[in-house]
Amino acid sequence: MSLPLQLPTIQNWSCHVCGGCCRKHEIEVTPEEKARIESQNWPASGELPADQPVFVAMGRSGKRFRLAHQADGACVFLNEQGLCRIHAKFGEPTKPLACRMFPYTFHPGGKRILVGYRFSCPSVAANKGKLVAANDRDLKTLQNDTVPEGAAKIPAPQVSPGEQLSWPDTFVIVEALERLAGDRSKPLIRRLLELNVIAGLLAQARFEKIHGPRVGELMQVLLDNVPHELPEDLGTIPKPSSLGRLQFRQHAAQYARRDTFVEARQSWAFRWQLFRAAVSYAMGSGKTPQMPSGYAPVPYADLDLPGGPITPEMDELITRYLRVKIQSQSFCGLAFYEQPIAEGLRALLLVVGVFFWLAKWRFRADGRTEWTFDDLAHAVTVADHHHGYSPALGGRTFRSRVRQLAEMEQIAPLLVQMLT
Repeated sequence: MSLPLQLPTIQNWSCHVCGGCCRKHEIEVTPEEKARIESQNWPASGELPADQPVFVAMGRSGKRFRLAHQADGACVFLNEQGLCRIHAKFGEPTKPLACRMFPYTFHPGGKRILVGYRFSCPSVAANKGKLVAANDRDLKTLQNDTVPEGAAKIPAPQVSPGEQLSWPDTFVIVEALERLAGDRSKPLIRRLLELNVIAGLLAQARFEKIHGPRVGELMQVLLDNVPHELPEDLGTIPKPSSLGRLQFRQHAAQYARRDTFVEARQSWAFRWQLFRAAVSYAMGSGKTPQMPSGYAPVPYADLDLPGGPITPEMDELITRYLRVKIQSQSFCGLAFYEQPIAEGLRALLLVVGVFFWLAKWRFRADGRTEWTFDDLAHAVTVADHHHGYSPALGGRTFRSRVRQLAEMEQIAPLLVQMLT
C-alpha cells in the first residue's frame, strides 16, 4: 500500500521543453528499460543518424548500460524541437524512470513520503506551471515505481552526530525551521543568520530527555530567543577573514562547475582546465577562471562588492527554495549524503551564499551595475544541479570545510557579504 505524499504546496511546475535535463545527466537504464527501448526498433525508424548508437556500456562488466549522447551532448532521443522522441512516439510512461522522475524528488518520512523538486530545472526556479496538486496522479505513479518496500521503517535523520529522534519529533524541528525560513516579515539575510544560529544550537543540543511536547517547547524557545543573538545592525558583523574567503571560494568553485554529461566525459584538457581553475580559486587574486557555467572572467575583488538590493522577486525565489528543501528534507539524511540536520542546514545556508556569489559573477561579467532576478535564478539552476547530487559534495573534504567555516564563525560574515 502506498504511503501518503507530503507535497510542497508552494511550488508550481510544468515541463517547458527547455531540454536542459536531457543534456546534463547520464541516464543509466535497467535491463527491462533497455529491452523495452530495443523493442521500439529505433535504428530502423530512420529518426536517428545511421551511425548513432542508442546505448553505451558502463564499467567493465558489460551488464550496465546508459543512453547514448549525440555529439553536442544531447541525449540520443532529444530531437531538434527539444522533445523526447520516446515520449512523443510511445508516450511518457515508456521513458526510463530517471527521465520521468526529474525534477521530482522522493524521500522517506516515516509514515509519509516527502516530495521535493530540483531547482536545477529552470521552470522550477521560476515557479512556472501547474500547482503541485495538479500533478498528484503522476506523482503517485512515480511513487509506486520509485519508493522501495519498507520505506516506512527507515529511521529519521540524526539531529547531530549521535542524536536521533523519532519521525514525529524530527518533523517538529523541521517544521520550525521551515516556519522561520518562510517568515517574510523579516529580511532574508536576517532569516538566514537566525537559521545559522539555530544550526549551531542544534549541533550542541542533547536530546536524551527531550522528546514529544518538549521538542516543540525547545524549538519555540529557540525561535523566540535567537533574534536577540544577532546585532540590530547587521553591518556591525565583522567581514569574513582571509581564510574564510578562501574556504568559501573553494566551496563555490565546486558549484560553479556546470559538469553536464558531455563536459564530464571530455579529455584531459577539460580536467586540466578544472585543475587550473582550482588553483585560481585558492589564490583569489587577479580574475576568475573561464568556467563551463558560461561566466566570463571577472576580478575576484568585484565578487566581494555589493550586488544591489534584493528585490521581492529574488526574496520569493530564495524563500521558496529554502522552504521546499527543508519541508522535503532534501538537506539532510538519506537525501543529502546522510548528513545530520544541523550540518545539512549549514550546507544549505552556504549554498544560498553561493547563489548570490554566482549572481554577482554573472552581472559583472556582462558589464552591468547590479544583479537581477534572472542572474539569481540562473545561479540557482547552476548550483542546485550539484547540491545533494555531486559525489564530491558528500565527501570528507566538503563536509570538513563546512564544519571549519562554522567553527571559525565565518558563515554569518560570508552570508552578509554575499547578500549585500
